[in-house]
Amino acid sequence: MEKGDRSILSEDNERKRTNLQEDKIDLSPFSQVADRLLHPLTPIPTGFPARISPMQPRAVIFDIYGTLLISAAGDVGPDSAKDDEQAFLQALVDGGWDPALVHEKGTSLLQEEIHAVHREKRAQGVRFPEIDILRIWHRVLIRLGLLTEGENRIIIKKIRLTAVSYECRTNPVWPMPGLLETLAGLRARGFLFGILSNAQFYTPILFETLCHQSLTELGFDPKLCLFSYREGEGKPAPNLFSRLNRRLGARGIKSSEILYVGNDMLKDIRPAAEIGWKTALFAGDNRSLRLREEEPYLQDVQPTLVIDDLRQLLDVAVSRP
Repeated sequence: MEKGDRSILSEDNERKRTNLQEDKIDLSPFSQVADRLLHPLTPIPTGFPARISPMQPRAVIFDIYGTLLISAAGDVGPDSAKDDEQAFLQALVDGGWDPALVHEKGTSLLQEEIHAVHREKRAQGVRFPEIDILRIWHRVLIRLGLLTEGENRIIIKKIRLTAVSYECRTNPVWPMPGLLETLAGLRARGFLFGILSNAQFYTPILFETLCHQSLTELGFDPKLCLFSYREGEGKPAPNLFSRLNRRLGARGIKSSEILYVGNDMLKDIRPAAEIGWKTALFAGDNRSLRLREEEPYLQDVQPTLVIDDLRQLLDVAVSRP
């Protein structure tokens, strides 16, 4: 690891401090980049039949990419998106770097650094490692010679702008139809709702840009939101589900009273079902529906429900008397 990489973008204890500071920074520059680059997307029908029935959960937990947000790549981050060297160079411009100084293929460096972090974490015993995209960009910019040792708030802002721009260019997102109506309806009925999702620092920024409300304003309980990059591991890691299960249990909510909504049989439905949650497979967009029928250990896994429109949750989630 480069000496300059031992910074607030890479050290675990400092990473947590940085994440806490995210809520305090001015998001407007990042939102402006996202607003300029994102355009409406429409779900592609899957033809997979919906299967719904009323239930009385006390909490509804959501995946984000491919469930609450239409995702062109069907998931989050450059490891999922299609590499685009032109997008990489344009992202450098948006971040305030000079692309004329770049003499290597940046997208290849991104993938190399992602895979290197995955190897590092697996060597440490993390079965489903997750990256912090800020750390990845930091390492890439050092290798390109655009960034030297040391950093400050201006440098961090430039890295964040670069990462937001590249994500929006290679994996554009848009709210799933009925998103705001569904969340408002669940909130009016008094349900707790949260998030358990593979995500990066820009995920809440994109949400706020597209919905014109923060996650908290939309009704999500911050203590019930787990983002993979903050936890250092991604779905389908059982630790993530058990961690959130404990938080809900501390509020007197049983596992059987939790409904989890996601689009991936392996990363969403199976681990949620294994911990005792009810599950709703979201089959509303062909880009992101992951049935993974070739996986033998999913043969006995069935979602409790199947929905192809988020608004169907308002027919499913019945308030308790």
